[in-house]
Amino acid sequence: MLSLTIPRVALRSAAAPRQFAAAASSASVRYASTKTLHDAVAEIVPAKREQFAELKSNYSESSLGEVKVANLIGGMRGLKCMLWEGSVLDAESGITFHGRSIPESQKELPTAADIGRTGAEILPESMLWLLLTGKAPTNEEVKQLSEQLAHAGKLPSYLEKIIDSFPKTLHPMTQFSSAVAALNHDSKFAEAYSRGMKKTEFWQPTLEDSLDLIAKLPAIASRIFYNVFGKGDGKQAIDTSKDLIENFTHQIGYGDSEGLIDYLRLYIAIHGDHEGGNVSAHATHLVGSALSDPYLSYAAGLNGLAGPLHGLANQEVLGWTLELQREVGKSPSDKEVQDYLWKTLKSGRVVPGYGHAVLRQPDPRFTALSKFCETRPELREDPIVQLVQRLSQLAPPVLKEHGKTKNPFPNVDAASGCVLYSYGLDQFKFYTVIFGISRAIGALPQLVFDRMLGLPIERPKSLSMEALKKIVAK
Repeated sequence: MLSLTIPRVALRSAAAPRQFAAAASSASVRYASTKTLHDAVAEIVPAKREQFAELKSNYSESSLGEVKVANLIGGMRGLKCMLWEGSVLDAESGITFHGRSIPESQKELPTAADIGRTGAEILPESMLWLLLTGKAPTNEEVKQLSEQLAHAGKLPSYLEKIIDSFPKTLHPMTQFSSAVAALNHDSKFAEAYSRGMKKTEFWQPTLEDSLDLIAKLPAIASRIFYNVFGKGDGKQAIDTSKDLIENFTHQIGYGDSEGLIDYLRLYIAIHGDHEGGNVSAHATHLVGSALSDPYLSYAAGLNGLAGPLHGLANQEVLGWTLELQREVGKSPSDKEVQDYLWKTLKSGRVVPGYGHAVLRQPDPRFTALSKFCETRPELREDPIVQLVQRLSQLAPPVLKEHGKTKNPFPNVDAASGCVLYSYGLDQFKFYTVIFGISRAIGALPQLVFDRMLGLPIERPKSLSMEALKKIVAK
């Protein structure tokens, strides 16, 4: 748990943001003229509330489109009915984080090298700052945040005992979500709410819990990895001079792989937020709307992420790609690859890793991961990575000819698991846990915005088929 504390008087005072931020500095080195993340979030609260009040006052009755039966029975696909601050997903241009594309984020956000570590990729800490504040942090602010998270990353002894009590045969994602929920024991939000506090101050302990959880997720994941697969340091050791993902990679026993460390930095940063409608983000937001604390809310999100139609997709892609490689060999011709694609489609299966619920162009996250592969000699020469790159060229024409795919282009899952496998991280069941570390840096900041803006409990109207038929038959 973060060493930050919220004084009782601060919870009932307009000066709370400053007191709260001051407490944060005890967790790490405070750089001259450098804001803490708490300071930075506190600065944007008045403007965000003013913007929200204007929307509510002036545009509440403005239409965003009609709800059709197809929306109701089709998983609410495409309905504009959620407020989500961190990112917006456009069918043609892809994801943007507070208006910044992935390439723009890579240019603007501090990298490992910018805070004195080895590596060229953006840090998840940088993306977290952006998602919480809408602004790119300075190098010093990211370094301070990284150290703050490192200081908060150690697991409490009761949680270690809970994780160690799980049977090795229990799926890592089940263990992960259970451990996250158990941290509710230490929730600052739950404690403050039970004592009584102003609704306008809910965002403060929500932010504290969220940062505490983000700090501890790598150690939770690493302890599960050690217990289930017998790999890693067994202690979840944390070096406060290392960034979040550098520590995580050492904890799972891959600390000597510079390529994997930098890949995971990029992977975690760009997987973190993908607007609010996906299952893991939406589930976190939905449960949080009942004022459940961030630990309980994100545990719900992880349970959604564990589904085969969501977070398990990258391991399905990898399994299919390995099947392809076994059948056609490591140096197949284009025709052999195309024949296998047709074989898959004619058998009634889909080609995993292609298509997207929203996108109608290649996934910018796939593009970013592909470019990373091009910068690493060990990946350029790896047969499975080469096959993935060839598939990205050969599969779209086949899928277009097949005619049943709205988006024939690769999504992020087409590449993400294959690169982990190439670096020797071949425990498929652990892949979604890594995704779970990432999604927290998008879903949890939105909880802070939900509390900052005072959003109500989410409660859509439902209809039976008979009631629905009566309405549409009029």
